[in-house]
Amino acid sequence: MSGIEENKRMISPIPNVLVVTGPGLVADLRLLTEVADREFEALGVSGKVSAVPDVSGLQAALEFPGAVVVVPGPEAEIRSLFHGHSRAVWLDLTKSDAPPAPLGVAGETGDATSATHIHGRGIWGLTWAIRHAVHRLRRPAKRVAYGDHPDQWAEVRLPHDAAETMPVAVLVHGGFWRSIWAADLMDALSIDLAERGFAAWNLEYRRADLHGWDATTEDVAKGVALAARGASGPVVAIGHSAGGQLVLRAAADDPRVTLVVSLAGVLDLVEGDRRHLSSGAVAAALGGSAAEVPEVYRSSSPLERLPLGVSQLIVQGGGDDLDLVDLGRRYARAAQDSGDEVIYLEMSGDHFDVIDRASPIWRATAGVIADHRF
Repeated sequence: MSGIEENKRMISPIPNVLVVTGPGLVADLRLLTEVADREFEALGVSGKVSAVPDVSGLQAALEFPGAVVVVPGPEAEIRSLFHGHSRAVWLDLTKSDAPPAPLGVAGETGDATSATHIHGRGIWGLTWAIRHAVHRLRRPAKRVAYGDHPDQWAEVRLPHDAAETMPVAVLVHGGFWRSIWAADLMDALSIDLAERGFAAWNLEYRRADLHGWDATTEDVAKGVALAARGASGPVVAIGHSAGGQLVLRAAADDPRVTLVVSLAGVLDLVEGDRRHLSSGAVAAALGGSAAEVPEVYRSSSPLERLPLGVSQLIVQGGGDDLDLVDLGRRYARAAQDSGDEVIYLEMSGDHFDVIDRASPIWRATAGVIADHRF
């Protein structure tokens, strides 16, 4: 059986996807439909976009037996249904403070089909909402809390034929440390790694824009430690974009991490601050510029922490932001010069191809991880 056929066998089919929009939504329904149709085709599912006029219409739509995405609009009565319908993925095109239902206390586990709130990503957010709605039904996860805050959790997916001893992969999403980006970005890689025999931990954490830099770094360290503590095999920490910086920092402080993988990571925070990456995202996250809080940069920037003393795989798409390409290449050379074991992998692809399980650059990355001498 080929790898593609095996993946299809392992993935449960989703019969349909319903995207429902609420009254008063400020968006062109035809454009939403075009975006949704492209994603339905890419995921191999059937689906439709439907507008509902009132609460009763939405209540009926929420009983749809497949995957459901709700784009609610501004009306309070519509939005009040959020907490009562756990299967739906709720999407706000604008940034919103409407929180998901709290998970509970540290150490609790549960089904990861509680209501999800994606917000602040504009029309493109519909793509991510549909993906998340489909992924979490195709390959359900268990949610594990590592703290009392609603953002302190990991979604864990195990191989179908889980062995007594298996490697652990901890995935940390990016988004320039901003709260509009969340763990759903890493759903596809979590599923892919579980199908490759890993216990995949997709980590959520408090983002720096709302909770400060210390909360972000503490949460990632706690999440990695929790996954490593129960590991029966080697531990691989994998981070995308800002998550690349976070996993390299965490691996420098946690000797249980065997291999750390940066996917288009922000690996030189000092230079990233100087170049005003993503409209000043580095200084905003760390609480000041490199000149203002130099000690924070020294403890946080992977380049400043060299040598890390852990094997590293630095992955970079050649079609990404040129500053990220530059940071990745320079970091890999500096890490090698410091004595660290480093593989640098650069291939064609953009910033999100590195987390697309179907892309050549991710397949190459997964191959290097599998071939690593743990």
